Amino acid sequence: MPAQFDLKITGLDKALDRIAKAPDEIKLKGLRFAMRKAANLVRDAAKQGAQAIDDPATSQSIFDNLVVRFSSRRFRRTGDVMFRVGVRYGAKLDKASPGKEARSPTPHWRLIEFGTSTARAQPFMAPALRNNVGSATNEAGKHLSRWLDRNYGADR
Repeated sequence: MPAQFDLKITGLDKALDRIAKAPDEIKLKGLRFAMRKAANLVRDAAKQGAQAIDDPATSQSIFDNLVVRFSSRRFRRTGDVMFRVGVRYGAKLDKASPGKEARSPTPHWRLIEFGTSTARAQPFMAPALRNNVGSATNEAGKHLSRWLDRNYGADR
């Protein structure tokens, strides 16, 4: 089960007021831009953790498969802007042998992240988020403010 974090953001009152006054199209594009930048920061931290765990002798590398994806289903249902940081191809364990080419599926990532009955967990995704919540929030606020200045004017 994915870890859940509750955040309380303070100090963004001015930006939130500007967002409330902006047209819907600018709100959506600006929020997506800012949230993607914040999610990229978390993805990069997860890549560093995965690189430390990956075995260089194999052709499969977890850090090559870490991606940021927009949750369009959640947006359609609730209107919330949400990005997911995860491993490409998910956690399907295929019966066929894994490919030898770059970015081939790495279904073993979840066994490393969560551990097994015989191997201890070596998490790299959860610490990436936990250690970067503040910097990701600051990054989102910074880019949202820049977006509003650029597209909606600094004086509004």
